[in-house]
Amino acid sequence: MTCNCAENKSWKFSDPEIDIALLEPTLEKYGDVAGSLITVLQKAQELYGYLPVDLQAYIACRLGVKPAKVMGVVTFYTQFRTKPVGKNLILLCQGTACHVNGSSGIEQAIREFLGTEEGEITADGLFTYNNVACLGCCSLSPVMMIGDKTYGNLTKDKAVKILKEIAAEG
Repeated sequence: MTCNCAENKSWKFSDPEIDIALLEPTLEKYGDVAGSLITVLQKAQELYGYLPVDLQAYIACRLGVKPAKVMGVVTFYTQFRTKPVGKNLILLCQGTACHVNGSSGIEQAIREFLGTEEGEITADGLFTYNNVACLGCCSLSPVMMIGDKTYGNLTKDKAVKILKEIAAEG
């Protein structure tokens, strides 16, 4: 079975913000490269912020793999998201060291400050927070990452102060 999804100009995505033309150079470059699925998914998420199911299906078609394989990779690796997130994604570690050192209290402070639950986008679109199993920064516990920046030795007050500073920057 061959796929003609690239030639099918009527392919519609549930998110109107997805301009598939932005991903086409990556699909052209890696379309015939074995083991390139993660690279393509990373680029797609970089472009669109997340990987909705219909985009996953398109990528599967273009790479000649089963959609279940793409979804399996997306759901296995925590780096991939299937829902949109705010401008600043907060990853709060809930690993053993962080838990023992108070990450649950920090989570509560973050939830109260943001006014959201885990995985939700704040009304202003600035933040989403997610709990993660481990960030690998145990010596800094409790720890969170926002974007590519790591914040360690957190307290409730310190976490909220960091979020206020980021919010003030917009």
